[in-house]
Amino acid sequence: MLMSAGQVPVLRVGEWVRFDGDEHQVVALAGTSVRLRSRGGTAQVVLLGFLLAATDFELLDGRQTVPVMEPIGLLETLPGEVLERARRWERHIVEVVTGRSPDSPKTAPPRAGYDPASSTVKGRDAAKAAELTASGQPTSARTVTRMRLRYGEQGLWGLVDQRVTRGSDLVGRADERLVTAVLAELNAQTHASTGTRGRLMRRVSAALDAEYGPGVVPVPGRSAFYELIGVLASGRHSFGAATTRRTLANRPPAPFTPSLATRPGELVQIDSTLLDVMVLLDSGVPGRPELTMVVDVATRTIAAAVLRPAGTKGVDAALLLARTLVPEPMRPGWSAALRMSASRLPHARLLDIDARLQAAAAKPVIVPETIVIDHGRVFVSEVFTRACARLGVSIQPARKGTPTDKPIVERQFSSIGTLFCQHVAGYTGYNVIRRGDRITDEPLWGLTELQDLLDEWIVAGWQHRPHDGLRDPQAPGRAFSPNDAYAAMVAASGYLPMTLSGQDYLELLPLHWRHINEYGITIDYRTYDGVALPHGKRSTVAEQGGRWEVRYDPYDLSHVYVRTPARWITAAWTHLPMVGAPFADFTWRHARRMAAARGLPGDNETEVARVLDQLLTRAGNGPVDKTTARVAARTRAARRPTLPDAQIIDRPVAAPAVDPAPAVPFGLFDVDAEAERWR
Repeated sequence: MLMSAGQVPVLRVGEWVRFDGDEHQVVALAGTSVRLRSRGGTAQVVLLGFLLAATDFELLDGRQTVPVMEPIGLLETLPGEVLERARRWERHIVEVVTGRSPDSPKTAPPRAGYDPASSTVKGRDAAKAAELTASGQPTSARTVTRMRLRYGEQGLWGLVDQRVTRGSDLVGRADERLVTAVLAELNAQTHASTGTRGRLMRRVSAALDAEYGPGVVPVPGRSAFYELIGVLASGRHSFGAATTRRTLANRPPAPFTPSLATRPGELVQIDSTLLDVMVLLDSGVPGRPELTMVVDVATRTIAAAVLRPAGTKGVDAALLLARTLVPEPMRPGWSAALRMSASRLPHARLLDIDARLQAAAAKPVIVPETIVIDHGRVFVSEVFTRACARLGVSIQPARKGTPTDKPIVERQFSSIGTLFCQHVAGYTGYNVIRRGDRITDEPLWGLTELQDLLDEWIVAGWQHRPHDGLRDPQAPGRAFSPNDAYAAMVAASGYLPMTLSGQDYLELLPLHWRHINEYGITIDYRTYDGVALPHGKRSTVAEQGGRWEVRYDPYDLSHVYVRTPARWITAAWTHLPMVGAPFADFTWRHARRMAAARGLPGDNETEVARVLDQLLTRAGNGPVDKTTARVAARTRAARRPTLPDAQIIDRPVAAPAVDPAPAVPFGLFDVDAEAERWR
């Protein structure tokens, strides 16, 4: 665009401006400060940047106009003949405005009929229209006026033939109603099964006939219609993989704010998924375990990861949250290099807080502040929400059907699949297309062994592996490991993790309120008793009508824990000697159903205990049916691991023998063998 330097606006003393809803005169300039005085006499000093950024700022001197900046990038994309035609128009318009052609010398006088001193703008527009028409380019004065005004507003870009800039000529020529119908059908394909273009064409034709009448909106031939679909369906995967189409539809609208955290525990994410590995359950039935994992956003630390048979419960998620608050203990066989004292973690500083870190593995303790969950019933359960409230953790629900609200833990599952699962015997692949056909013929790991392997890989591999999402803004070329990031953030934020105590652990267990009778406590047709129980007494909790607070572990119903004003008391199941092994709540329910199927009373504790003992005995010798095998497997595999100082066990301990003399042992009494002998 041809402009003179005098057109650039300049703010000077004495100029009038519009600002803050009033007109002001510039009375002084000092550096970047501007002193203004309104027409009412009010004076104020503002920064120049603040003044220019005001939405209502305007320079009231009409002689100064802001120069129009041309879209140079768009001009370079135009065809040569289109750009040349716009430049020819520019020369004509400049002559109309200034009286001189851009090619003429500056000292040359204006051409006759174009002198601004002796002719009007309207007259010059008419003269230029007549000149172009005489040269073989029919043009009206109105066209010249329109081009002159567009040039003043947009510069050279305003003289470009806008038909060239409308995008695809195919879409530009297509009926707008047809384009709308095609887009509506493409949007409807998001959650539908993938079809062909022919099906889409048929549905579009039917929709147009139903809305506008048969044949009112013409539908092009198959080739032209397919070309139209190719333009409109670009990037949608409408005729590709349905999973890809749904994934693209789930992306948050751009721009969006990513999950950011500046200190450990500020934001953590939790989720569950089936692991891509087949394991051999205790009953001998192979199956895929469910992995529930807590990930710290700031450091990418896997704070806790637990494998369970399919069917994770709310108490699993609550106890998993508790595991993030206790140190990871060293296991037998682990290398000494995996100790926290041998890592970059601030071991000496943290050891002053908790002595248990002396034998801890090189994985930091994370104290969550906010946890992001989805709407799975495990995470919205009362047990989990109560655990978060007890620990002072805020819950932030993700939007339904939006996994991008917790992208860190979702991506971590993929990393575990590629970095850990594919190297484990029994790997299934992440979909059936990649799955082998003889996986169960391989020697499979047990669930307990796989849990140990996963824990060791997290400490030895993941926590020391540089992560591309952990970079120092001052040195972006270096990627930090989760342990490196934790050490740096502890120093920067003054982070001191306060680990969980044993009493806090009991507070996370599910709760029952029960009376303590002379025979003990009854829960779901099970009776618990202990010498230390306050038999026949009422509790001091008036709101509960004298009932006592009883906590229980759903994966070990052999004992319950009763809160008294002085301490927690452990009460054992009265029929535990008959069964002799821990069992879960779902195992007890299954035993009651088996007893009812045999015609035995389901509320008879002794009969159910016998069925339960037979169930666990048969599970040790091999499965009888699939349902029994799954229940027995879940019972054995889902036993809660012992956490350091995280349990209060008040069970009676046998007194040491007074006479150290050796005793002649009796033979072991086998209940099952004795029963068979009497039969």
